[in-house]
Amino acid sequence: MTKKPIVIGVTGGSGSGKSSVSNKILQNFSTYSIVLLQQDSYYKDQSHLNFEERLNTNYDHPFAFDNELFYEHLNQLVNGQSIEEPVYDFEQYTRSSQTIIKESREVIIVEGILILDDERIRDLLDIKVYVETDDDIRLARRILRDVKDRGRSVESVIQQYIDVVKPMHHQFIEPTKRYADIIVPEGGYNQVAIDLLATKIRSILNE
Repeated sequence: MTKKPIVIGVTGGSGSGKSSVSNKILQNFSTYSIVLLQQDSYYKDQSHLNFEERLNTNYDHPFAFDNELFYEHLNQLVNGQSIEEPVYDFEQYTRSSQTIIKESREVIIVEGILILDDERIRDLLDIKVYVETDDDIRLARRILRDVKDRGRSVESVIQQYIDVVKPMHHQFIEPTKRYADIIVPEGGYNQVAIDLLATKIRSILNE
């Protein structure tokens, strides 16, 4: 691969619709080679902590992520190299022993709640998208996702949201939207914003 990949960052609060926007981009550019890098895979390894300590970790704080490895891997993909992406076990609240080999592609989608918080990561993004969604909708989506996909109870999801997720969103995540090139209300349901984004991506790819 000789041409530098185009790197698209998709961020926003938990349950905002980041994945929906990323999937819409994937659908729009299915004829191109695309790789998705998710910040959720780069939560720090917590195997040295007991389960109770893992439960009490603040997963919505910038310190929860292994940004050194995240930046290193994104930089490698940008430079045409392959990576071994870690796999996070959301039921055990720590990194699993598995990894996934990912190759560099023409389009790299980077998704996560705090990808715009780190200047090094921010500087690798060609297009920065912030997905903005009301708090109550984000909570409802988070309950559905965490109960179904991550083995959590409804009570634990709500308590975590009230104690940590919502305050951390307003302290750390929402302020990063000032770095965004595009703010997309209501995520993947906003077809006009998706179409405009797709047009911009195509123009860069065709340069």
